[in-house]
Amino acid sequence: MLPQQYQKITTRGVLGMVLARLDTGTAAWVNDIAMRITSDQAIENYAWLGSAPALREFIGGRQPAELAEVSFTISNKDYEGSIKIQSKDMRRDKLGMIAIRVNQLADRANDHPARLLSALIIAGESTLCYDGQYFFDTDHAEGASGTQSNKITSTAAAPADPTVAEFSKAVVKAIQQIMSVKDDKGEPTNQSASEFQLQVPITMLGTALEAVTALLGVGGANNTLPVLKGKFTIDVVPNARLNWTTKIALFRTDEAAKPFILQEEGVPDVVALGDGSEYEQLNKEQLFGIDWSGNVGYGYWQLACLVTFQ
Repeated sequence: MLPQQYQKITTRGVLGMVLARLDTGTAAWVNDIAMRITSDQAIENYAWLGSAPALREFIGGRQPAELAEVSFTISNKDYEGSIKIQSKDMRRDKLGMIAIRVNQLADRANDHPARLLSALIIAGESTLCYDGQYFFDTDHAEGASGTQSNKITSTAAAPADPTVAEFSKAVVKAIQQIMSVKDDKGEPTNQSASEFQLQVPITMLGTALEAVTALLGVGGANNTLPVLKGKFTIDVVPNARLNWTTKIALFRTDEAAKPFILQEEGVPDVVALGDGSEYEQLNKEQLFGIDWSGNVGYGYWQLACLVTFQ
């Protein structure tokens, strides 16, 4: 019997590695800010209904309210990632390099929703959402809500390098902005908000962590956020795909609705043209791929706030 490092790696074994790795799932932060919707057709239509009315004193009979409706669609797209492995390498693999490549392919598939959502976040200032305004905008309005903004600024002496105190102030302003939002009936919609996700570019990671977790700020001054620890939870997510230098984004995560939609046609499909296949016989190599069909879209702008330091 050959030593273990010289034993042939089988097609079935590679498939097992891919499936096991895919089971680790997408980045945790994706599920916190995106509604996962299972799709069974090329295009899904979403009807956004207005908010239910606040209770009123029962005088003169019931007065049922009409729910405002806005419709929009999200079209699925097909994505794939594939690798080729020489058949001879399947039996000669000595250092586990095939396993490494296969696991990397699965990791790329798991990371794909995060990649799509990151692009959506970056494009939020210039891409329309369901109300006809940009997702991050200063003039959202629905029914009796009045004009509202989820795009604000906060002061920093060096906008690309805010101090911990300046960063802390910006996050509190974002929380205030989200909690001030009103629905189409003119009623506050985020008054019970207590859990948030804070997305920051890598360059601001240290400052963000210190601002959110430190008990004392620079020079012994009280840091506002930890004082509010019993009222709010803020999860800092360093997102390497954010190309911002002076911006951060805050999202409410303790609501059934979410700022974004992750639309999926089932789970990723694993494709193998392996040992004994016509492809393998003609090319003396095996092909392994992962297919995914779906897309992302904007959900509720009311649960998000973009902050620009200036």
